[in-house]
Amino acid sequence: MQFDLSVIVDAVPALMHGARLTVLITIAGLAGGMFVGLVFGLMRAYGNTLCQKIAFTYIEFVRGTPIVVQVMFIYFALPLLMHVRVDAMTAAIVSIIINSGAYIAEIVRGAFLSVPRGLKEAGLALGMPGWRVLAFVVGPVALRRMTPALGNQFIVSLKDTSLFIVIGVGELTRQGQEIMASNFRAVEIWTAVALIYLCMIGALSFGLRTMERRMRIL
Repeated sequence: MQFDLSVIVDAVPALMHGARLTVLITIAGLAGGMFVGLVFGLMRAYGNTLCQKIAFTYIEFVRGTPIVVQVMFIYFALPLLMHVRVDAMTAAIVSIIINSGAYIAEIVRGAFLSVPRGLKEAGLALGMPGWRVLAFVVGPVALRRMTPALGNQFIVSLKDTSLFIVIGVGELTRQGQEIMASNFRAVEIWTAVALIYLCMIGALSFGLRTMERRMRIL
């Protein structure tokens, strides 16, 4: 079977619709995941014993279960337990928030604890309250140190959206599957899907490298 470029051209509109949905899920999920990760990361780093145990339990539970199991639990099991309807898009975004939040929490914890204690002590010695020391003294240094690891997590989360095919979310992989099922041109369709993923991840990687260079500690 010869490679037919016109098959890809015809499929581009539907694939780009799926790509836009993939980007939307990733952005919304990572925005929530950053907030969750920051909260639980600081709980692990500076919280009392109870806070540390709560954060540890959440992180270990999420990291110990696959994201596909998490999204299927949210989509299929949670409505039965809570008697609420959860649509596929909501389940996808929530699962990215919960999953990425656990990994980001460990990144945040490691970055904050890697900052020399002298910076924190200097801020406290100047009479600054603890939250201001964390936000304006320790925080900027920690942010620079966590940027490469956060970049890796962003890329992983973007690729994880392909697993939401199991609940019928019309993201890029799902669109590719539906098109391939109608024309049986697997080589062309999956080549196009792979190239679109490469472009999205390449753009994300370029943006992260640019930010990392600007935030580099001299």
